[in-house]
Amino acid sequence: MSYLRRASPLHAARASVGAAYCAALVFAALELGDPLVLGALALALLGAGAAAGVGGRVARSLYLSVPMAILIVAVNALVSREGLTVLVRLGDAGPLGQLDITLEAIAYGAKEALVLVVIIAACALAGAAVDPDELLRSLRRVSFRSALTATIATRMVPLLALDARRIGEAQRCRPRPAGRLAVMRAITANALDRSLDIAATLEVRGYGSARRPRRARRPWSRHDLAFAAAAAAIVALSIALPAPFSFYPSIHGPLGARTWLLAGGLVLAVLAPFAQRRGILR
Repeated sequence: MSYLRRASPLHAARASVGAAYCAALVFAALELGDPLVLGALALALLGAGAAAGVGGRVARSLYLSVPMAILIVAVNALVSREGLTVLVRLGDAGPLGQLDITLEAIAYGAKEALVLVVIIAACALAGAAVDPDELLRSLRRVSFRSALTATIATRMVPLLALDARRIGEAQRCRPRPAGRLAVMRAITANALDRSLDIAATLEVRGYGSARRPRRARRPWSRHDLAFAAAAAAIVALSIALPAPFSFYPSIHGPLGARTWLLAGGLVLAVLAPFAQRRGILR
C-alpha cells in the first residue's frame, strides 16, 4: 500500500486528522456487533474511498480480506460448539468431539469476517489517502528519533523488496539456482549492510545530536475541522447507540429504530466531510 496524491477533502486534511478519521472507522468496526450496522459501515467506507479518489485501492483490499473472511467463517463453523439450529452433523471427530455445524456459528463467523473486511478497507483508505511523511513529521515533537526511525523504515521497505527481486532474478540465471535459504541469507546480509551505511550517514550529518524542533503552528482548515468532527461523531455514535445483537444460543437482534438510526448516522458521519470540496478542485 502506498500513498496516492488526489484532489479530495481527505487528502486536503492534515495527516493526523485523516489518520484519526480512519482509526475511528476501525474503532466502530470493533465496537459494533449488529451485522446490518456493520454492512452499512462497509458500504459507507467504500463510498468514502470513491469520494477520496482511491476507490479502486479500497476495493482491491477485498482480494486480501475476502479469502481470510471465508476462512474465519469456515473455522468458526467447525470449532464452535454453541448454537441451537444444527445444519449439518459430521459425527464424531475423535479428539475434536462431535462436529455439528450450526446456523448461529456460521452467522457469528460471518459477523467477525465482516469486521475484518471493514478494518482492512479502513487501513487501505488510510494508506492511500493519508500522507505518511506528514504524519511522521507531526510526531517529531513527541519523539524525534522514533519519527526518524519510522520514516527510514517505511522508505526502506520498497528498496529492500527491489533488492529481493533482483537477487531472485540473478539466482534464476545461474545454471544451478541457489535455494531459498541462500537467497534469504543474501537479502538479510544486504539489509544489514544498508543499515550500517545509513547509520554512518546519519551520524556524519549530525542526527545523533538533533533536538526536538520548534512547534510549527498551522491553522486548522475547514477540511481538518470536518474530518475531526466526523471521527468524533463516529466514535460517539458507536458508544452512545449500541445495537445489541446476540448469536448464541440463537440469533436475536432487534431491528428497530435505534438500529436504523445508528446505521444512518454512521453513513452520514462517514460521508458528510466529502461534501465540502472548496479549495481542492483543480
